This record gives sequence, C-alpha cells and structure tokens, in this order.
Amino acid sequence: MLDAAVKVFSRRGFHAASMDEIAEDAGISKPMVYAYLGTKEELFVACLHREGTRMMQAIAGAAAPDLPADERLWRGLRAFFGFVGAHRDGWAVLYRQARGEQPFAGELAGMRARLVEVVAGMLDHALRAEGREVGESDLEVVAYALVGATESLADWLADHPEADPEATATRMMNVAWLGAAQLLHGDTWHPRPTPP
Repeated sequence: MLDAAVKVFSRRGFHAASMDEIAEDAGISKPMVYAYLGTKEELFVACLHREGTRMMQAIAGAAAPDLPADERLWRGLRAFFGFVGAHRDGWAVLYRQARGEQPFAGELAGMRARLVEVVAGMLDHALRAEGREVGESDLEVVAYALVGATESLADWLADHPEADPEATATRMMNVAWLGAAQLLHGDTWHPRPTPP
C-alpha cells in the first residue's frame, strides 16, 4: 500500500492524489486503505516517515564513524544518491511534495534537521582529528550549506533517470570535500577590504 501511495503522491501531488487511485494501484479496496493507514493525511505522513527512514538508514549504514572523514563523507553521499536513484518517487514525495504543504513541511524539516546534525557531527569529528575546533554555529552553517547543495543535486538526479547516482555522488564529493579539506587545514576566504 505504501509503495502505491508513494507512486501516486509523487505523480499527482498530495491534493490531486485520490485514495481511489492509491487503492487501485495497490490492488486493494479503498476501505482497506483507510482501515490500515487512515486518512489521506495520515497515509502521506506514513509515506514521508518510511521514505525518510529508508534514506537515513542507507546513509547511516554506509558512513561508519571509524572511517577517515573523506571516506565517511564519500560513502554517505554515495548511499544518499544511490537512494535517490533507486527511489525517485520517494524522493519526489520527500523533497517536492512535502516541502510546501503543512503539516508535512514540519515533518520534513525535522528529518532535515537530523541530517544536518549528522553532517555537522561528521565535520566536527574531522576537524578535531586535525587538531582544530570550530564553533557550533559555524559547523551548523556549513552543514546546512552541504545538505542544501546535496538536496539540490539529488533533485536534479531525480529528473535525469539516465544519470548515474555514483557519478553524481562523485561530483558532489569534489565540490564538498575540496572545500572541506581547505577548512580542515585552516584555509578560509575573506573579502578584500573595500576601498575608501
């Protein structure tokens, strides 16, 4: 039932999706959908939770904490883009359908905040391994930037079925890690002073 619901929600959006179509795609009666999963809103939240959990499990399972920082980030990115490539409908529900709809946007914001915490923790761990400490707010800002860029590239991947998720992960790794590597070594960019 959830597979059918994710498929229909990704195609139609929350408002245009019908419980009749979800029931038909699942091969069951509409009353069965209501009996097992509740209202359309409850069904959508169940889809969000399942897809979000699958995504987080894929990332957490790949990015073991005992790995070097670059390998950990690479494996996390590869798992993330692999998830998006394999579950394009799930990504569409998470990223496109839930973002602008209340109360679903709040559910998505909670998932995103957990992902930002994971990325900030990875950065903090890598910096401490290099003998550096960065303020919590700086870590959070960089983590939000990395998560945002990764989400945007994942959205691109979802629209390009011919694109290879691993090649996409490599592109993101090059953008993210080359910048992160400079941060780890203490290199930062500063604007030039404005002439008087």
